[in-house]
Amino acid sequence: MKALLYVVVVSLVVSVWLPVSLCSKKPAGNARKEDIPYIKCQVCEKLAKQLYQQVQKKEAEIAPKKISEYQIIEIAENVCNLKKTEADWILLIDIVEKGNKLELVEQDSEGQCNSECKTIERACQEVIGYSDTDVAEYIYKSRPDVESLANFLCKDLTQACSTKPPPVPKDRAPGEPFVPKSSKEAEMERLLKSMEGMPGAPNMKMYSRDDLMNKKNFGEDADDEDEDDDEADFPSNLGKVLREKEKGKSDWQQKIRKGIADTSMTLKKHANRVSNRIRQWWRGKKTTSSKKGKKTGKSEL
Repeated sequence: MKALLYVVVVSLVVSVWLPVSLCSKKPAGNARKEDIPYIKCQVCEKLAKQLYQQVQKKEAEIAPKKISEYQIIEIAENVCNLKKTEADWILLIDIVEKGNKLELVEQDSEGQCNSECKTIERACQEVIGYSDTDVAEYIYKSRPDVESLANFLCKDLTQACSTKPPPVPKDRAPGEPFVPKSSKEAEMERLLKSMEGMPGAPNMKMYSRDDLMNKKNFGEDADDEDEDDDEADFPSNLGKVLREKEKGKSDWQQKIRKGIADTSMTLKKHANRVSNRIRQWWRGKKTTSSKKGKKTGKSEL
């Protein structure tokens, strides 16, 4: 049931924002760990710049309130994680081989995330490591400029730039070319990132039309292979899922109403019993008092 709901959410979002041709899955490249020593210092410098700029941006957003240390820590924790919007800066960088060096060249638009993207992310994570809270504390207390922050992060705290990078081997396999995303693709991915962590929408990704029609890709058992996956059936399946969801919601509301009604009835019965007992006690007391009064009158006579 949950798997089908994920399909519904993703398909509805995709159908509104993007044509089907833009929804195909992108090949996920692996980080090239051997390239990290050649770019680590550059990544650290860009990381320091991003931390500075994102803290400044956050301060502008919440003004006149002051940014808290916790908010800075949150930025530092997410800035090297491609699943978070704070790491979108990585998508703008292309790794270019120039002579015996690798250079990080910033592009005008976001690119498809391949092995180079993953390599920069991995290098960024190695730089900040467990120092995210330390650098956040430094930013919060010292309010440094970009240059001071880069020196602290890349030379004092992590030593990512303490030595020059080694020369790149001549037999290094070249990386993939930088492939820009369309503006709609970039917008769609930002939307999905913003939905990440929401209840009922974990680990949301972009899927092709075939993926959306094939429930096996969403954790269904192999026994479901016999089911009809034609496009004509999808709207009816969607309607069924939504009706079941609405029915479940209605049943839940009915249970709550019934529980309230039952509780009210129980309390009412209990109140009536107590009231009856009080009336009986009061009548008994009045009868006893009346009898006592008669006896006293007779004795006086």
